[in-house]
Amino acid sequence: MFFSTAASHSGIGEGVLLGLGNPLLDITIYTDTIFLQRYNLKPNNAILATCEHQAMFHDMVQNYNPTYIAGGATQNSIRVAQWLLQRRHSTTFFGGVGDDYFRHILEEKAAEVGVKVCYQVHKDRRTGICGAIITGEDRSLVTELGAAELFTEEFLHQEDNWSYVEKARVCYVGGFVLPVSPKAVLSIARHCSLRQKMLVMNLHATFLAKHFADPSLGIMQYVDILFGNGDEAAEFSSRAGFNTTDIKEIALKTAALPKANASKPRIVVFTQGKDSTIVAFGRTLREVPVTPIDHELIKDTNGCGDAFVGGFLSQLVQQRPLEECLQCGSYAARVVLQNYGCTFPPVPDYP
Repeated sequence: MFFSTAASHSGIGEGVLLGLGNPLLDITIYTDTIFLQRYNLKPNNAILATCEHQAMFHDMVQNYNPTYIAGGATQNSIRVAQWLLQRRHSTTFFGGVGDDYFRHILEEKAAEVGVKVCYQVHKDRRTGICGAIITGEDRSLVTELGAAELFTEEFLHQEDNWSYVEKARVCYVGGFVLPVSPKAVLSIARHCSLRQKMLVMNLHATFLAKHFADPSLGIMQYVDILFGNGDEAAEFSSRAGFNTTDIKEIALKTAALPKANASKPRIVVFTQGKDSTIVAFGRTLREVPVTPIDHELIKDTNGCGDAFVGGFLSQLVQQRPLEECLQCGSYAARVVLQNYGCTFPPVPDYP
């Protein structure tokens, strides 16, 4: 059974929630358009770093007093869940990093919230970073994946590391890590299915939908809860051969896909920004209205979706009802919307 009919605060022990994803150190600076021109960047754009951007990262660190955040979509969600749980090391996060200065900052920033990180260190690659250059209301993102692309199943199965998988009640795996380390993802997925645990995954990007729909990989049979947005849902529908662009139909068809553990109905949650969130639970469909927020209070939409998932997960590990999981997801998203990056105040104001 996924959800209890009553709230339960008991049993929030160490490591109840485990995350696997691509960790990135977010490096944020506030500057002007001259900086963008210097490095051939555009406002409100997102690109992968090239050789010419190495000097830019150095410039940001040395000359602009940057703000650092332990980022990457999955790690963001785990940090938000940890913040809401308010018990140190309730969450564990796995991912690949380099053996460098940025790795130590990443570890420090994750630890500030209370996340237990288990990074696989690759000495021959740099830690993944995402430079966020803010000019007025515009944000230009430059990402270097680095060692985040190198996480291995062998590291996951080391005795000490696998003990965290054994301990977890819920495992959250980001879509971005699926093409990076499919064997590691499948190891966690099969473990969850056999041990009656919950596997939560996120489509995360339209270009990743093909991996979720790949019959040779077969990951969807293990997914108990799937998150995505409208664009990702449409792409998954196309890849899965659903022959529909109606997001409600896509949610129901996704929920109805075969499961290895058929005793647990699949839950599908598709967000649509300010429009209603679509939730399919088995054969049941719901539209959950989004509480509007004053536009003047919005500082940054980056990380809003990650926060929604983190809020949901924080209640899921406590076996709260589905409605409360969704409510907490909305609360976390609203908080992050009112801050720069995926950040939040020291203590949540949530029941």
